[in-house]
Parts: sequence; structure tokens; C-alpha cells
Amino acid sequence: MFRRPSKLLTVIALAATTATVAGGCGARVYGTPPVPASPPLTVVAPLGSMAPLPEAPPDEPSAAFSGLDAREQQATADASGSGADITVAVLDRNTGQLVTNGAVGTVAIASVVKLFIADDLLLQVSKGQTRLSPDDRAAFDRMLRSSDDSAAETFWNRSGGSAIINRVVARYGLSSTHAPNNGRWFNTVSSVTDLVHYYDMMLAGTGGLPPEQASVIMSNLAASTPTAPDGMVPGGVYPQRFGIPEGLYAEPVAVKQGWMCCVGSDWLHVSTGVIGPDRRYIMAISSMQATDADDARATITQAVKTMFPSGRI
Repeated sequence: MFRRPSKLLTVIALAATTATVAGGCGARVYGTPPVPASPPLTVVAPLGSMAPLPEAPPDEPSAAFSGLDAREQQATADASGSGADITVAVLDRNTGQLVTNGAVGTVAIASVVKLFIADDLLLQVSKGQTRLSPDDRAAFDRMLRSSDDSAAETFWNRSGGSAIINRVVARYGLSSTHAPNNGRWFNTVSSVTDLVHYYDMMLAGTGGLPPEQASVIMSNLAASTPTAPDGMVPGGVYPQRFGIPEGLYAEPVAVKQGWMCCVGSDWLHVSTGVIGPDRRYIMAISSMQATDADDARATITQAVKTMFPSGRI
């Protein structure tokens, strides 16, 4: 989606960029953080016929993680040379190894927040608190697959707006994620590490969403469309195949993308998702760059290719 953020968002995003630059001096590798306990929920049948989440393979270190910290630093330096500030985190769900480029800032996540809107809505469905009509379900699928803004606006308003973010933050323990100060969903603020941990907990069922409902989200992300409707760009559509889908071209991916102009003078792009046939890896990367949309997409894609030159993990 393509929106001009509020002046307040611009301040937040520019502050995040400053934090990113200040924190980008070295890669950091972490273990898996403790997962907050969630109360058991009654599991109900999913919306539609969805395959169950696959079993994870044995816990063996990934060869691609050898030297990943150095490749992330190279990607960060190359992006900086093009005038872009990037933040990135990659998680191996089996070993718990999390590799970042050392940047610690937060950014507005634009359409990536549609994950949170979907998660909150499906939890309501699983509890019998709401039902989705056939038209609702079609709009829900468009929101995740094609990043449809009108669907997001409908579900955002129906479920209480910023209260959605507060509920998701509480369930998943997202310390860097905050509801938008102006009430507009696309101005929700988060970090790449929070987004990676969100995906991990959503897949594991430890954030409160039943696995059958998590499969509804993942099936839609795996069917992400090449373009998204965006009435504020020429032609009315925007390419979604930047970052993870193009950079990890040899892997099956399930992604949620976000984009926005203009944060100050920058284009913002965020690429997030789950990677591999067994859903072992999770990645989130953001980029802010004062350039045109084509160059900004090329920069974030090249960063992923530098990290994974074979196109796979």
C-alpha cells in the first residue's frame, strides 16, 4: 500500500532510522527468547480446507547460517552505499539461532500489520465471537494475498482499530510493537525481531491462535500475488515481489509485504515471511531509502541476495 504518513509517523520513522544507523556497527547472534505462556483455547475447524502445519525436521544447524552474520554486514554496507538503511533478522526455528545485522530501530510496518488484523480476527472466529460471511472471507483472503487496503480498513474498524494491536502485543509479548498514534493501521510501529518472533509463535501456537487458524494465514501468504491494488500509484497496482520472494527465488516462501511513501524523503519497504518447504526459517527485513520505488525495491532485493547468494537457505 502507498500512503503518505502523518508528521508524527515521520518523526517516529526518522528516529528509527537514526537508531538503525547507530546500531548497525556489528552483527549480533541470539538464542531463542523465552516464550510467554498462553492459556489453552478451544480449537475449532478452520475456515476452508487447509493442510496442517508440517512436522519440523531434526534440530541440525543450517549450513547457510555459517557466515550469515558477515553476509548481513556486507548487505548492510552495500545498501548504505546506495543510500538505504536496512534492518534484518533471520531465525532458524529448529536451532533457535537468530542472526541480525545489529540494527535495533523500529519502523512503521505499513501493510505487514494486516497479519495482526488477520490473527485477531481469526481468534475471534475460533472463540465463536464473530463469523465471516462468504464476502468477508473473500475480502480476508484478498487482504493477505493481494494486500487489499479496503479489506484491511473494514476489518480494522470492525474489530476496534488500535485495540487490535494492543491485544496482539499482549498475546505475543511484542516489546517493540506499538499501536499507531493517529489510529491509522498502516502507521503501526514494530521491529524486525518482533516480526520474526511473531511468526515463530504463531506457527508454534504459543501466541494463542489455534494451529488450524494459523494454517489459514499461512495458506494465504503462500498464495501471495505478484501485484497488489494500490490506487495511489500509476496504473493502480504495485509489485509485491521484492525482498524475500525475489531474493530467495529457489525456496518456497509465504510472505507479507509492506511499502509506503513518503517517510520524510524515503520509500519504506518491509518484506517478511516464512521460508522453506518445512517452514523452518523466518526472515524480516526493512529498508528506508530516498530514491524512486523501482530502485528501492531493487535495493532490498539485492540485500537478500547478498545474504543468500544461492537463492536458498
